This record gives sequence, structure tokens and C-alpha cells, in this order.
Amino acid sequence: MSIHSKSKEEEQLTKQIRKAAVLGSGVMGSGIAAHLANIGIPTLLLDIVPRELSKEEEVKGITLKDKQFKNKIAESGKQKLLKQKPAPLTAKKNIHLIEAGNFDDDMERLKEVDWIIEVVVENLSVKKDVFAQVDKYRRPGTIVSSNTSGISIEAMAEGRSEDFKKHFLGTHFFNPPRYLKLLEVIPTKETSPEVLSFMQTFGEDVLGKGVVIAKDTPNFIANRIGTYGLLVTVQEMLKGGFTVGEVDSITGPLIGRPKSATFRTLDVVGLDTFAHVAKNVYDQVEGEEKQVFDVPDFINKMLDKGWLGSKTGQGFFLKQGKEILELNPKTLEYGPRKKLKTAAVEIAKQQKGTANKMKALVYADDRAGELLWKVLSPALVYSAQLLGEIADDIQSIDDAMKWGFGWNMGPFETWDAIGLEQSVNKMKAEGLDIPEWVEKMIADGHTQFYKEENATTYVYENGEYQPIKLNAKVINLKQLKQKQGVIKKNTGASLIDLGDGVAILEFHSKSNAIGLDIVQMINFAIDEVEKNYKGLVISNQGKNFCVGANIGMMLMEAQDDNYFELDMVIKQFQNAMTKIKYSAKPVVVAPFGMTLGGGAEVALSAAHVQASSETYMGLVEAGVGLIPGGAGNKSLYLKHLASMPKGVQFDLQNVANKVFETIAMAKVSTSGEEARENNFLNASDAISVNGDHLIYDAKQAVLALANAGYLPPAKVKFPVVGETGYAALLLGANSMHLSGYISEHDLKIAKALAYVIAGGKVPFGTEVDEQYMLDLEREAFLKLIAEPKSQQRMQHMLLKGKPLRN
Repeated sequence: MSIHSKSKEEEQLTKQIRKAAVLGSGVMGSGIAAHLANIGIPTLLLDIVPRELSKEEEVKGITLKDKQFKNKIAESGKQKLLKQKPAPLTAKKNIHLIEAGNFDDDMERLKEVDWIIEVVVENLSVKKDVFAQVDKYRRPGTIVSSNTSGISIEAMAEGRSEDFKKHFLGTHFFNPPRYLKLLEVIPTKETSPEVLSFMQTFGEDVLGKGVVIAKDTPNFIANRIGTYGLLVTVQEMLKGGFTVGEVDSITGPLIGRPKSATFRTLDVVGLDTFAHVAKNVYDQVEGEEKQVFDVPDFINKMLDKGWLGSKTGQGFFLKQGKEILELNPKTLEYGPRKKLKTAAVEIAKQQKGTANKMKALVYADDRAGELLWKVLSPALVYSAQLLGEIADDIQSIDDAMKWGFGWNMGPFETWDAIGLEQSVNKMKAEGLDIPEWVEKMIADGHTQFYKEENATTYVYENGEYQPIKLNAKVINLKQLKQKQGVIKKNTGASLIDLGDGVAILEFHSKSNAIGLDIVQMINFAIDEVEKNYKGLVISNQGKNFCVGANIGMMLMEAQDDNYFELDMVIKQFQNAMTKIKYSAKPVVVAPFGMTLGGGAEVALSAAHVQASSETYMGLVEAGVGLIPGGAGNKSLYLKHLASMPKGVQFDLQNVANKVFETIAMAKVSTSGEEARENNFLNASDAISVNGDHLIYDAKQAVLALANAGYLPPAKVKFPVVGETGYAALLLGANSMHLSGYISEHDLKIAKALAYVIAGGKVPFGTEVDEQYMLDLEREAFLKLIAEPKSQQRMQHMLLKGKPLRN
């Protein structure tokens, strides 16, 4: 990624992409259209016209000329978006931004759009035919790109107009486009530098992607190295007599790779797709590299049998009932799944961090160490051999593998982790051909591809170390703390100066769970910010924003009958949430990933929420036999009330019903946009598409509020539904209990929740203050935590990581 100033042409381009067209409505095309719709870009989704009517269409009197028939393929691709899992759309309503059409009738409409993305079949001739039509109808200056996974971008542009070539490039999204961060941008020799620069900025800032500039070579960066690594692994499995399950047990999270490891990944991708990508390289390379890309015979037999993986129900794995069986590549029969258990595996599991786990494994003198070394060493050498051919710099290759394949460390970061000199000596002893530039690098005394100095990361490039290139909107809290230190910290959180008069409170407890240490830091942070700063951001860069309160600590206190202490803890948490809400300086919470229970309560208390697009927010306490205790019930109820139109009479009972349902059913949003639909976010709260820019965006929100003369909200009373509303809330719960859908303990939780939401035993419409609701909430929480069945649920969640129904 790079930082650059915008030229006049680029500024003009920035204003242009207000509408897009996607040509091809298969899984990838419709997924790209969904991603564009998610960020608010209206999109035309076009595909071919079907050849003939179905019998059902004939019965209905539909003709070959009807739009309904001609748009059928694109419309089908569009409608499938509503059923796919994981969901391509961040909110179902976004589908209305996608308009289906067809190549016969709607190519003229390409003049309406600012970006045209081709996603048709992977065939050069077909693509060139499509681009001939595109060139005929597009407006001059319209950007055109291909989402090919490996066909030459230069070859596609042959014969096109000068303006087309200037505005043409590859934009290779990874599937599924909503979730996978990588976007490989591939320019041709004739792509305008301004267009390339714009697409890089647009990709990062608007599409929310991690952009790498790739060269026009077979399979570009990630698929070239990723496919090589997968094939080497398959070949080593066969040579070493390992099983499919054994390989997957050590090539997944243990070495910083996704849970799907090797063979589960192939099942998910699809063996047909994998074989196609491998053949694309096989047809264009020579020698030893060609041999690696020659798909083993047993995989070809699987293809013949239609065992393509997840989409056909069987591949390397087959699920029978609750048991998952693994394929024997020699017999093509399925048997029980095995795991590789060795001393090195056990030692690696005890290590902290991916780098230490990796180092413990690769040099181990046992079967696990032997397999991992033989898989890893050729892939590292291959990555180094391709530097300059597939990408100009180490960072692009590493970023591509992390963003496209979900690796914790890229190949060069991995090489640093296992020790460059030690590994190269072992590689040379085994006859591996080390690239000359790596040999020279070591000879010059450089023994790492990356190094840290003065809180800055440098990467080796052309004989010297250069600072890594980052978008200016990427803030690294670890480096910020190294550079500036911390204002104050304890075991749960740190307060850091974010610059420009803004501070950030970073949670860093286990799973970012909230305990008294974090509560203490919230109180200190608000006091410090009110004295010395313009405002506060609350966020962090862990795996998830916050999974809730520390239920282990609460369970221990409950089992020891320390209810006085529990009451004090809950009261302190409630007071901290009140302090956030009524801070004299704006507090912006920037949640991402799991934002559950106490994490959601922190967000609900903020002056502004700057959520990541991938924010999974909910008050889930019912799952552990409780109700929210840190102001969650009151805060969500007030958010719902605030969303009601001003000056218009509304149904207060309906508001209470919605809040009750959201909390009782432990609803968790599947996106930031759905969190807004569930009223965890309001209309003025914002969503960051690029998670790497989240803290930057939150900081800008603080500054905007401060510069606008921020004042905290006034304390006001609000109406509740009272006794009659409480009865109405319980109607559904009682009915579900009588029907056997919920247990007696579920009903007890529902009654406690309904009592709090209703505002207790007061007449309908009574106005109460926040402290009254907080007292009701705390009292109900303490009663429920004393229940043996609630404690069983808490215990089960701590041990098993999933709710218990008792």
C-alpha cells in the first residue's frame, strides 16, 4: 500500500464511481455486486439470455421476448444472495441497489456507469468478445476491469480502443468478496498511472480492501503461491504416508493458518476450481515448477467421480451423521479422521504466538517436524524466487497471502520467524536452490526480511531496509505505545495518546472481557480526558472488541455467596457506563467482531459509535441464564425511544416488545448495518468498511464532535409500559413455555427481563429516570445469578464455549 497525493484526473475519478456494472452473475459476480451494494453503490448485474423456456414458463405464457425470461439468469444470481451463507449482504435491504439485466438488451446502459467489472467464464475468447461490446457502449473515461483469477490482462485488452486500454486493469477479488480482504490490482503496460493510483485508493478507502499491485503473470500473487503450497503439501502427504486428517491437524491454526488447514480448504474451494487454477500455471511454466503444478492422479479420479468437496457433499472429507470421515488417497475409500500426535506438536501447543509455535515444529526430529519442514521450505524458496516476477516487493507478497488465504504470517514473515540463517543452511544442505538475492542479503549481514527500529517496521528492499508502506489511515496501537508510551495502564486496559488532542482506551484483557480492572480504567480515562483532551476513543486491535463481562469471576463470587461484592461490581460497571454517557468530552466507541454483553453495553453508552462493517453486536446474557446488568436493558430501550419520530404519537408497547425480544432471544447482528437495524446503532452512528481504518475514523469522529462544540446529553425522564405492559410482554413467553419451546428456567429469565423493561409495578406511561431502571436491572441480575440453573449455564459456557439449555 502506498501514500500518494491525488492528481487532477484522480480527483475527477474519485467523484465518478457512483454507479457500477457487473458482467456475469455467478457466485463471484453476484458476490461483487453485493459488496458494492453493501457500500451503497447502485449496480447493474448483467448476464446472458437463456436459450429456451422451461415448461413452467410455457405454462405461464411467458415468451422468449419477455424481460422476465431474458433477465432470468441475472435475477436468479441476485436472489441467491438472500439465501447464501455466510451472507454476502450486510443487510437484506441492500439487494434493492442491485438491478438485474441481460447482455442482449442492457449493454447500452453501460454508458450510465462509472466502473464496469467483468466476471464471466474463465475463457480468454469469451472475455474478449464481452470487452468488444463494452468498448462499443462505455463512456470515455469509464474504468473497466476483469475479475479473472489468472488469465492475462494484457491479452484481454488486445484490439480495444486507446481510451479503453488506458482505463483497463485487473481487479481480482477473493471469494467471498464481503469477507476476504485481498484485492489484487493488475495493471497492463497501457493502464494510466492515475487510474492505477485511483483504484488503489478506492479499493482501500471505499471498498475496504487490502490492495496489492500484482504483475500480469499466471494466477498473479496469492493463488500462485497458495496453489504451489497446497500441491507441495499433497505430494509430501503421499511421499510420507500421512493421512488427510493428520496433515490438516498440523497445517491449520497450529501454524497460524485457517481452521480449514489444507484439505478442508480444498473442499471449500472446490476441487474443480483448484484443478483449473493449477492447470493455468502448469500450462505456462517449465521444469520443476511444472511438475509441482501437475495435479496428482488420485485428485483427477476424484474429479471424474464428481467428488468436488463441499458443493457436492464429499471430497477429502465426508460427513456421515455426526462423524466426519477422511479420504484414503490410495484406495479412495473413507475412514475415521486421524490427527498427528507427536512430542513436537504438544510442545508447539504450549508456545505463545504463531512464530514460536512454528519454530518449535519445523526443526523437530519427528513426523510432524519432518512434514512441516518439507512443506514449508520449498514454499519459502518459491516465494523468494518469484520476487520481481509476480510483485515488486516482499510486503506485497506477504500481504497477499495474509489477506487472500488467511495466513497469520506471510512467507517472508514466516522465514523470519523460523530464523533465516538457520533455515537457509538446512535448505542448502538438502540441495534446495536458494535465490541469489537471499544469499547476498545474508552475506551482507542482513538476517531478517523485516526489522523494528524506533517503533517503525522496516522491510528489506533492493539491498536496504525501507519503512513499510501503509495507508495513512492505518493506526498501529502496538507501535503507537512503543513510540509514545502510555498515559496509564493496568492488566485490563491502557490509555494512550492518539494525537491531535484525542486519547484512546485500549482493552487488552483475555478476550477483552470486562472486569474491575477495565472499569477502573474507564473511570480514569474519562477523568483524564475531561481535563486534558478533546475526546476519547474506546477500541482495540484484538480478535474481537469485547466478548462481554468476565463471567468466570462473577460465577466464582456467586458460588461463594459473595452477593454484596457482586452488587458492588455491577454498580461500579453501571456507574462507569453512566460516566461514558455523560462525559463532558465526546466518547466514541469503535467496536468490531464480537461485541457482546458488556461490550455492547459500552457501545450503547457512547456519544457516537463508529462500528466496523463486520460487527457482531448483541446482549447475549440470556444464554448464560442472566439479563444484562451493566445498563444494557435501559440503554437499548432508550436507543429505541430515540429512534421514534419526534412529535408523532407512537406505540410504547411496541417499543418495549422489540427491546424485550432482542434481549430475550439474545439476537446478535451479522454486520454493523444489522446492528443499526436492531437499534444498537442510531442514524448518526457510522460504519467503517475497512477495519484497518476503524480507529482513524473513530478519531475523526471525536474531532468532529469536539469541533462542533460537543455537549453531553441532558438527563431526562422517559415513559415505561409498567404493569399492564409487563403482562403483555409475558404473553408470548408463557405461550412458548406451554408449547415446550422454552424451559421453566428460560421463562424465569424472561419474567425478570420483562419486569425490568416494563419499569416494574408502575402504571402504563409512568415516567422514570435512568437510575430507577438501573436499580431494577441490578436487582434482577443478582436474583438470577443466585439461581443454580443460571450458574450451571455459566459453567457450561466457560467449559464448552456454547449455551446450555436447562
